[in-house]
Amino acid sequence: MFTEEIVVENIKCNGCANSIKKGLEKLHEGVLIDVNIEEGKVQLQSEETIDTKPYISALHGMGYPIPGEGNIVKTAQSYVSCMIGRMQ
Repeated sequence: MFTEEIVVENIKCNGCANSIKKGLEKLHEGVLIDVNIEEGKVQLQSEETIDTKPYISALHGMGYPIPGEGNIVKTAQSYVSCMIGRMQ
């Protein structure tokens, strides 16, 4: 089993975690996704090696950039993703 961790900004609650999981599950079947809200980490697990670049790009697009890549617009996007995750 291969495991990759991505540290991201703006994870605040279960709504954020739900949005992240749903958004990343669309990228590749067979990759298990776990979100650690307290540590601000997204863990990917797969039987095959994992290219994290598409996941980092998708997270950035949802408002959850890697540290140092965020700005006020990304923070606002994360609030929208959070609300969507709470409604699902």
